[in-house]
Amino acid sequence: MIIGLGLLSAACGGGTSAGGTSAGGTSAGGANKSPMANPGGERSVPVESTTVAAPLAVGAAPEEVQDRTGAPRVLFLGTSLTAGYGLDDPAQDSWPAVIQHIADSLHVPLDGVNAGLSGETSAGALRRTEWLLKQHADLVVIETGANDGLRGLNSDSTAANLRAIIGKIRAAQPAAKLLLVQMEAPTNLGTGYTRDFHALYGRVAREAKIALSPFLLDGVAGVRTLNQADGIHPLPEGARRAARTMWPSIRSAIGRPGRP
Repeated sequence: MIIGLGLLSAACGGGTSAGGTSAGGTSAGGANKSPMANPGGERSVPVESTTVAAPLAVGAAPEEVQDRTGAPRVLFLGTSLTAGYGLDDPAQDSWPAVIQHIADSLHVPLDGVNAGLSGETSAGALRRTEWLLKQHADLVVIETGANDGLRGLNSDSTAANLRAIIGKIRAAQPAAKLLLVQMEAPTNLGTGYTRDFHALYGRVAREAKIALSPFLLDGVAGVRTLNQADGIHPLPEGARRAARTMWPSIRSAIGRPGRP
């Protein structure tokens, strides 16, 4: 079951700053939602629980509800890219939701929990981590830093926040596996910054001895037909491509074979 934990504001618009709380905002579907404070200092909308299933054609038989009892729980800690900002139906079309579709279609046990939060920096993710880990996770997928890059924040600070997030996860749930998602900074910030930003992910993953996935938006970033008007957030097809990029790393982490 994919559980959405909040869609607040655009990645480069309002939202959570490196040192503050997020602004209340409009969900991807357009409805205003009242923020709810959590113990980590971040704000998120109330939890929305939905069963992930493809939309039914008229006259189609209802899809069999997946029994995910005992399936490895995968926590997707991420930004608006993970939350599915701007999508009409993020519970169906965000890349973690597509990962759930892929796993279900291949009969690979997986129970996904979408903890994407729009506008969040790595500092915000660090503040949320302890709160999120009150629920059990077998695998934590860490997708953060994109907003650090958009804002040109110091890459050493981003690396330090990633190390602290990994430390908190290991302290709270020592048996959980971790997967760090490679992110990139915009090229208009200069080659030195983009080079350092790219390198910090591999460095942190090596130091922590955890897996590093390919760039989430490989083949999607910069492609106009795969992105929304802001040029940042994927359309449904872009999210599907992101999921296909991520699936081999997630499949490997949970230890089950399968091809989408």
